Amino acid sequence: MGELKSKVEGNVNEAIGKVKKQSNDPETRAEGRGQEVKGKAQQAKGEVQGALGDDI
Repeated sequence: MGELKSKVEGNVNEAIGKVKKQSNDPETRAEGRGQEVKGKAQQAKGEVQGALGDDI
């Protein structure tokens, strides 16, 4: 279950980050880049959890 949750959260954060990067506000664009990176990390965590069978 943790694998799916991490992947979904990662996809959501990555999508929100991509939208924020389209903003005219430099602060919001920077926040979007950070959120996109966070989403990619969450997706990677989900991949590891899947490979290890949620034992982490």
